[in-house]
Amino acid sequence: MRIAILAHVRQRIAQPFAGGMEAHCWQLAAGLEARGHDVTLFASGDSDPRFAIDPVVAKHYECVFPWAEHRGSAPLIAHLDAGYAAACDRISAGGYDVVHNNSLHRFAIEPRRTAVTPTVTSLHVPPYDALHWFVRASATPGHRLTVTSATQLAAWWPEGAPAQASVLHNGIDADAWRFSPQGDGSALWCGRMTPNKGPHFAAQAALRAGVPLTLFGPVEDPDYWAAEVAPLLGPTVRYGGHLAGAALAAEMARASVFLFTPCWDEPFGLVAAEAMACGLPVAAFDQGAAREVIGEAGAFAPAGDVAALAAAIGTALAIPRLVPRARVERMFTRDIWLDRCEALYRAAGADRAVLAA
Repeated sequence: MRIAILAHVRQRIAQPFAGGMEAHCWQLAAGLEARGHDVTLFASGDSDPRFAIDPVVAKHYECVFPWAEHRGSAPLIAHLDAGYAAACDRISAGGYDVVHNNSLHRFAIEPRRTAVTPTVTSLHVPPYDALHWFVRASATPGHRLTVTSATQLAAWWPEGAPAQASVLHNGIDADAWRFSPQGDGSALWCGRMTPNKGPHFAAQAALRAGVPLTLFGPVEDPDYWAAEVAPLLGPTVRYGGHLAGAALAAEMARASVFLFTPCWDEPFGLVAAEAMACGLPVAAFDQGAAREVIGEAGAFAPAGDVAALAAAIGTALAIPRLVPRARVERMFTRDIWLDRCEALYRAAGADRAVLAA
């Protein structure tokens, strides 16, 4: 199939990944290419050159409009609208069999566009006003919508989801996150250093539990980092930097427990699945889709409760490492995910064919 992947352009689609959305899009492009599909990645022009890139914008917008997304920036909105309008026009004229839309932009889901090119839109976020009503109006033949968890399906459509919407769990290349039968007794946390990811809670809980902790990920919010996280660093809590996949997988394999501390309704939690593949049980805040993803491979605490999270660390450490690995192999491998993607592409194409007839 000729497949267009339309990415979010806040960050580059390249390693080291800024977050789960970037990892998802990179793995999708790489996985589909490995299956023999002809893939064009519509992303920022500074994304990974291993892919055929058709740039939506020349550079990811965080390097041009840092943090502007969170301030309702009119110049940023105009910049993105211009980029996505032109990219969507090129996709419509490009003869693609399907577009997999990860953009979180309203233009890609307009019925006039999905009527031309069968579209699968993956929603990686809870419903928010800037996109919510556009999504609800877009559930038409030829447009399939996915969310990453049952929790998110209920959040987007509390009255019941339309036939075009379904749960598509994220998948990982389990071979890239190699299982290790034993850890060194330490804890690991990974993600963007922002308040809604909660690394300060992870550090506080590890200190309380007496377990060494290493934090990994980009410092996206320097003010938050300086005020809430940096003061907790010391002999038993350290910052390990922002690592690419292979280096991060090696660090995960050495640890004994993963801390997952979402402070918002996390739609999936890709990094938790990656850690589980390495054999790490998870101590997590019970928020968003955490329990749906982690299941029997972890122990849970109410969101924001440091004492309960510290207790969950001890409980999680007692879970055999084969348990999290088995859960990933059963539910979250890249092959399972890509099989489902291909089925959705065929379904969207069949919808479009019926509509055209």
